[in-house]
Amino acid sequence: MIRRPPRSTLFPYTTLFRSVKMGVLRCRGKHILFADADGATKFKDLSKLIDCINDSAADSESDEAIVIGSRAHLEEESIASRSFFRTILMHGFHSMVKLFCVRSVRDTQCGFKLFTRAAARACFVNLHVSGWAFDVELLYIAEKLGITISEIPVTWTEIDGSKIVPVLSWLQMGKDLVLIWLRYTAGIWTIDSKRK
Repeated sequence: MIRRPPRSTLFPYTTLFRSVKMGVLRCRGKHILFADADGATKFKDLSKLIDCINDSAADSESDEAIVIGSRAHLEEESIASRSFFRTILMHGFHSMVKLFCVRSVRDTQCGFKLFTRAAARACFVNLHVSGWAFDVELLYIAEKLGITISEIPVTWTEIDGSKIVPVLSWLQMGKDLVLIWLRYTAGIWTIDSKRK
């Protein structure tokens, strides 16, 4: 399991990104969980993700699958409590994600993602973005590689004490989304589809 520290201006995000990427690529387990360390998502929901990833792997000829916790699901089971301002920013961000990058996932930013080891390796070796939007590039790569991605509603609570500045972070993520789309479309970045 990789636990990503709470997003903070005190911890340089590029260092955090490198740490997460290196940790994921060195994991040896059958499944690799990527979770924010602030506890916004409850670990009691992990069993739902494990059941889903096992079902996805069983239904597929590949051993590559990703299951992500979702705060955007419409089912009553999904419980999200966030401020009105963050909700507005979230909807704007999700619209940009769908327009430029990832079309099959409604909530790319929930820090509760479970990968089969093969899926984690295939995606993380191709990552370029080291900012807030690296989750989006990760799922963009997975879509392009044809990896099965499932969303499961999870319990999520906004944690007080976040050092993130919503408007500035949203602008940075918006810039990253456009750059992800532009660089892959122009062929500046490519995806290595060879499985190791």
